Amino acid sequence: MRPLGHVILYVSDLATSLTFYRDVVGLEHRFTDAGYAEFDTGPTRFALYERRRAEWLTGHPVVPGPAGEVVLLVEDVDAVTDALRARGVPLLAEPADRPWGHRTVHVADPDGFVVEFAQEIPRARSRGH
Repeated sequence: MRPLGHVILYVSDLATSLTFYRDVVGLEHRFTDAGYAEFDTGPTRFALYERRRAEWLTGHPVVPGPAGEVVLLVEDVDAVTDALRARGVPLLAEPADRPWGHRTVHVADPDGFVVEFAQEIPRARSRGH
């Protein structure tokens, strides 16, 4: 097994994305330094990096991909949904029970990445082998 160390999203506006992940998603902001912002998410680090600065890492301009998703486990999706609505955050879809054992709600971050809040519920179907 290879442990997952970091998930880093390249974002167009660091301040806007930092505010979204801190104030809307509810992640604890650890620090910001040189176009990089990191959050406390346990053993796997979650961070944002200014897209315009990424070229020095990759050797070429970084453009956003067609899609991406960040999934956060929560205790109560309906309570999260109520809090999102209270903040005026548009939902991509209403909360729904998924057959694989999650109740989910989805929103988009400022760069269009999908953020899923997932609550574990009993599975409606078993996994195949």
